[in-house]
Amino acid sequence: MGDAAGIGPEIVAKALAGDSVHSICRPMVIGAAWAIEAAVRLTGVALEVRTVGSAGEVSGAPGVIELLDLGQPDPGEVTAGQLSAACGRAAVAYIEKAAELALSGEVDGLVTCPINKEAIQLGGAAHDEIGHQEILARIAGSELTATMLMTRGLRVAHLSTHKSLIEAARYVTKETVGAKLRLTATSLAQWGVQQPRIAVAALNPHGGEGGLLGREELDEIVPAVESARDAGIDARGPYPADSVFYRAIAGEFDAVLAMYHDQGHIAIKVHDFEDSVTVTMGIPFVRTSVDHGTAFDIAGKGIANAKSLVRAIEIGAELATGTLAALRP
Repeated sequence: MGDAAGIGPEIVAKALAGDSVHSICRPMVIGAAWAIEAAVRLTGVALEVRTVGSAGEVSGAPGVIELLDLGQPDPGEVTAGQLSAACGRAAVAYIEKAAELALSGEVDGLVTCPINKEAIQLGGAAHDEIGHQEILARIAGSELTATMLMTRGLRVAHLSTHKSLIEAARYVTKETVGAKLRLTATSLAQWGVQQPRIAVAALNPHGGEGGLLGREELDEIVPAVESARDAGIDARGPYPADSVFYRAIAGEFDAVLAMYHDQGHIAIKVHDFEDSVTVTMGIPFVRTSVDHGTAFDIAGKGIANAKSLVRAIEIGAELATGTLAALRP
């Protein structure tokens, strides 16, 4: 459900109001029943909220939100659009429960609504757990994870996400680039993209201009690409970031490995923000997510757009069943 003070409950209600989601999966919401009930009233959707005790009780019937109620946060601790430690603690609890169910095989995958990084820190999350990916990696015991953003016609894996720009630049090493290339190739193959063509974005302007604008391409990225190619991965580049995404959209590559958070996120969101979805690579279950935040500025107003959540559910169902129509351009 995400942060109870954000737009998560509202977009859940809107996404489950139609028949399309129920036609591809049996959705079970993990969160707070009172928050979902309030969102149903706010949005005016014709839905019944029904609590369940386990995933096995979920029928998947249209017209019903079936919800595993974790009983937190208390409604008295929540004000729409306001930062709350209670909401942060609850949001992490929802993620942990969902991951537990996925690891046990009780659910086929999970789709996450937005959490607020400040809220989960206020709620007591570990300093290095500043987002879904880090929390899920801890629960799953995964040493190497990465984010891939995807929308129609463009898929972008990220070398790093939650690092400052200075730290992200330091993270560009032969070892990390090589590891993320292998992870990206393996993940795409698991999802049905055989022999994926992976372009690598340069870190520096103009690809470093032969070392005049930085040596990371020469010293770190090129050796990593060569190593990946030696291992049978169709890795290409590095290519200047001002053109590589255009080339991928045109169909030259199946995915691009971006060197840092905004380099990849900007490309995806300019291309098609509303239709974009986040997928986590490197964990032993399917996890997709909306590609936007908690939107505290519009929370509680009933105007949030649920399109990204619907797409995240669609792609999550396809990844879980091995049918990747929504992933293709």
